[in-house]
Amino acid sequence: MNDRISIAHLITGTSTGGAETMLNKLVSRIDRERFDVSVISLTTAGEIGRKMIDEGVSFHSLDASRSGLDLSALARLIRALRRIRPDILQTWMYHADLAGGLAARFAHSIPVAWNIRHSDLDPDHMKKRTIRVAGWCARLSRRLPERIVCCSRASMETHAAIGYDTGRMVVIPNGFDTSLFVPDSGARSSVRKDLGLDRNAPLVGLVARYHPQKDHATFVRAAGILHAEMPLVRFILCGKEVTADNTDLAGMIGEEGLEDTVFPLGRRADIPRIQASLDIASSSASSGEGFPNIIGEAMSCGVPCVVTDVGDSAEIVGDCGQVIEPGDPEALAAGWKKILAMKREARAALGEKARERIKKNYEIGAVTARYEIMYLDMCGKRRPRGNSVTSAP
Repeated sequence: MNDRISIAHLITGTSTGGAETMLNKLVSRIDRERFDVSVISLTTAGEIGRKMIDEGVSFHSLDASRSGLDLSALARLIRALRRIRPDILQTWMYHADLAGGLAARFAHSIPVAWNIRHSDLDPDHMKKRTIRVAGWCARLSRRLPERIVCCSRASMETHAAIGYDTGRMVVIPNGFDTSLFVPDSGARSSVRKDLGLDRNAPLVGLVARYHPQKDHATFVRAAGILHAEMPLVRFILCGKEVTADNTDLAGMIGEEGLEDTVFPLGRRADIPRIQASLDIASSSASSGEGFPNIIGEAMSCGVPCVVTDVGDSAEIVGDCGQVIEPGDPEALAAGWKKILAMKREARAALGEKARERIKKNYEIGAVTARYEIMYLDMCGKRRPRGNSVTSAP
């Protein structure tokens, strides 16, 4: 007799992104002796979805339009849930939260856990439709979900303020594979060699897709300020649409005279290597970030971070880096300069401290256990493996 708990995950899509990455890590590491897992994409199987398929995860695509969930797609979702018959439906992001919460009512009244990923609802950077869906979810949060997972405290506070039911909320942060993201002196050497740089060239990096929320403009302006004072420093940018063909980005770089100083590398399959090559990792986000993966990944590699105070970035970094206000290139450059001016031994010690902070508070095994505990509690069962997992500081 199979007494495992069946968890179906519903997500808007499975291209690259923080929510998609965290979902992949969760389904890869959840205890398969206790849990069966399947994934449903409202749209198609993107890059991360195909990776999950290759790893043997049961995957279903509903092929809904990205412009909105129509009734036919909702009907396909109901049929899929009736076929899978999960014990719990875990949804990821607003559209999936709303669609999954409604569909679960028509599919054997499946218990639902929502998952919120944004730290704010900035109308300058978010689609009006998305903000509208979040508002509908707020009004329905006392009826549809049993749990509401927030990836950060900032996210929980923002959504509580617009009417989400705080009694159902729990904070479970992103987790990081500290055996994959590791300090690597070989990466430092090889990345600099690939770029034609001196082996000791200071390297500052931003790993983020090209989007107004990521505020590449502030990063590039800060790079210009720092380069004027420390001309040996070089800068890496990588992520979706972060290429020399991006005319907006190329214009920013050209305006600062940094064509030979800033390297836009586009999407990369070797992010652990890129992160480990840096002297400083940065997040210049202006809004929207709940719990940035790039910060935890870099810290796990022993790399100090300079970040904007958006979402839970300051909480992640703690006293292992610099935190500045968003949209301030002078402050960002000053934060970089402060770390680069440290003696090599002191900077290495700061990086070691950053890695230990991630291992203590955000290791993926401990974070996965927190999801397992929630699922078991939703089914009225005991927590798994005798784990006692505390909240991050």
